[in-house]
Amino acid sequence: MAYEVVVPRLGLTMEEGRIIEWYKQDGEYVEAGEPLFSVETDKAVQDVEAPVSGIVYRVPDLPSDPLPIGAVIGYILEPGEEVALPQLDQAATCAAIPGEAAASTLAAVVTQKATADGRKPSTPGTRRRMKKPDIGREQAVRIKVSPVARRLAEAAGIDLAQLAAQKLGGKILHKDVEAAIAARKAPTTPPPSTLVVGEDMPTSQIRRVIAERMAESAHATAPVTLMTEADATELVRLREQLKETLAPRGVVVPTYNDLIIKLTGVALQEHPMLNAYLKDDQIIIPTSTHIAVAVDTEAGLLVPVIRDVPIKTIQQIAEESRSLAEKARAGQLGPDDLQGGTFTVTNLGMYGVEGFTPIINLPQCAILGLGRVISKPAVYNGEIVPRQMLALSLTFDHRVVDGAPAARFLNTIEEYLEQPYLWLIR
Repeated sequence: MAYEVVVPRLGLTMEEGRIIEWYKQDGEYVEAGEPLFSVETDKAVQDVEAPVSGIVYRVPDLPSDPLPIGAVIGYILEPGEEVALPQLDQAATCAAIPGEAAASTLAAVVTQKATADGRKPSTPGTRRRMKKPDIGREQAVRIKVSPVARRLAEAAGIDLAQLAAQKLGGKILHKDVEAAIAARKAPTTPPPSTLVVGEDMPTSQIRRVIAERMAESAHATAPVTLMTEADATELVRLREQLKETLAPRGVVVPTYNDLIIKLTGVALQEHPMLNAYLKDDQIIIPTSTHIAVAVDTEAGLLVPVIRDVPIKTIQQIAEESRSLAEKARAGQLGPDDLQGGTFTVTNLGMYGVEGFTPIINLPQCAILGLGRVISKPAVYNGEIVPRQMLALSLTFDHRVVDGAPAARFLNTIEEYLEQPYLWLIR
């Protein structure tokens, strides 16, 4: 029987999703595990794979608005399967109603396609055998390409048909498109911005969710921000030593963010109240420390999570951080990548910002903002000398933690920045 394709639940907090793109058209054959369509959730745009093999038929005229979880958006039919085509219900809105009402639109799709192919459309209530596709013929003309490679090729103007000929029917991957770009000596460019000055810009679902959560945080919490400046000279020296040692070996070099994520995880073990959250008038202190890291993407601000930070090495954190950032910018983060954070670190130092007031990422109770590292005159060992200074901004929820414990936590962060070897041995 026809397999219903529905809007999947891709996260515990997901209630609806917007269909962004179908990778298979009506009547095309799809293999189980192949990317079928992409859906925009409240956190990211994710590809959804076909659960079974068969012929794809999409529900026509789906609204551009987000659809609820479980809404039927298409069908996958077995080659040669006999499919009952019920009477078309013109009033049915299958976008939000699974079952028979949605199935009625399948009749419309099949009828429209049969008419376009010059065949006699089947009448309501009849049964019709779906022709098994000529797989050999389709493979000769179908371009197999990963969604990420397709987006990159479209952005750079690469002809996928030429790449497909070079691959002799093999699947085109991201690296193949990058090689084609390099071969024509053209820089890789990001997709063109949809922002046009003087025109209205539609709000994406991710943007709406960001707005809702930021507003909720501002109104539901009692935020207080503490600011200080730490002497990061030893941290800078440590990072330079790691760079000189690791880079020639082809090993991922930890960034300042990676180093500070590690020291923050260690500091949270000493100050667990900053790792807590409020739930039903109770303060919950998690037994684990999972640090969320703010990543700027074209779709908006995403906050993937690095888990169990205190027990991971600097190298593990660096590799995981890089992987999550790449997945975030490619729209490939999964639900598990974005859930369960107990504390957040956000960095605006690369934009020349020193101090700012970050907004708490609910349900967490605190967030650490990092400014730029800049050489400044400072008193060191009784003398005024240039030192590498780093601005820190800690916003915390006064409902959960008081100012003094928050200040002590910030002092610990400052101490670890100034003497990084204290926490490297942890």
